[in-house]
Amino acid sequence: MLVIGAGPTGIAIGAEACNAGLNVLLVDRGQLTQAILDFPAFMTFFTTRDKLEIAGIPFCVPDEKPTRQQALVYYRAIVDRYRIPLALHEEVLSAKRTGDFFTVGSQRDGARIERRARAVAMATGYFDHPFKLAVPGADLPWVSSFYDDPYRHYGEHAVIVGGGNSACEAALDLWRNGARSVTLIVRDSKLKEGVKYWVRPDVENRIAEGAIAAHFNATAIAFHDKPREVEARLADGSLLRLPADTVFALIGFHPDADLLRRCGVQVDEKTLVPSVNAETCESNVPGLYIAGTVQAGLDTGRIFIENSREHAPKIVRHVMGGESTIRK
Repeated sequence: MLVIGAGPTGIAIGAEACNAGLNVLLVDRGQLTQAILDFPAFMTFFTTRDKLEIAGIPFCVPDEKPTRQQALVYYRAIVDRYRIPLALHEEVLSAKRTGDFFTVGSQRDGARIERRARAVAMATGYFDHPFKLAVPGADLPWVSSFYDDPYRHYGEHAVIVGGGNSACEAALDLWRNGARSVTLIVRDSKLKEGVKYWVRPDVENRIAEGAIAAHFNATAIAFHDKPREVEARLADGSLLRLPADTVFALIGFHPDADLLRRCGVQVDEKTLVPSVNAETCESNVPGLYIAGTVQAGLDTGRIFIENSREHAPKIVRHVMGGESTIRK
């Protein structure tokens, strides 16, 4: 069995497969749990530790809500415990079924690799596919789709594009840790409805007192390098230029629908929800399974680790009709 993705869901499938005596390999374009590595350095999960547990291994930490670092150690320990085989920094390009086997094509360092597997599970998530602003300067090195930590930006002018959880939490973190100025550019007339209940009043109060600036019904239309500035169009049509040492364009993520299509999976063009059997997680392609957040398409807030943990045992139970093998 070949699993595309080495995040928590992919690890859960790998552990279940190893426990069932199946041959399995996890292939990931990045490092183990790459998405968690890309989370803010000092992040604490909203989810409690018991709901992050996979593979029947307790998440033994004293805190009710684990930190990013604790999660990295926990999921790595499960890989070590089950001795799950990995192929990291290798990008899967396609998986095509021919007869009883899939031919899975991937590449690493420019070299093409082909493997055969009786079953393939896609657990690719979405966090490595951020939406990009299609405006001049969006590819400048000081414009990022990921928030890292506030200490790199002490004394800087920080501009955040977005009005959801990530944008609000980044704004508060930067303001509390010494950014010279923090400005939100929000496309809508207000912050998103899904902003966490304890974050919303905090950021709204900071906006009300002027500690964090916010422009609603505003759109970032360009990023200028010399000097570093963000150009935005305001609600009345006027243009505004803001000084910006750093910009975080935190406008959401999407699954890798192109990979799904290349593997033969039917994907709804509007929602990017793949065709999947809820009972088995099998897609419209026999033997190809879809697991984790990628099942939700663009509705990335619908499926998390805590409500997709059952995907791994479902998939392995369905695969157990015949032993999966991986052949180089």
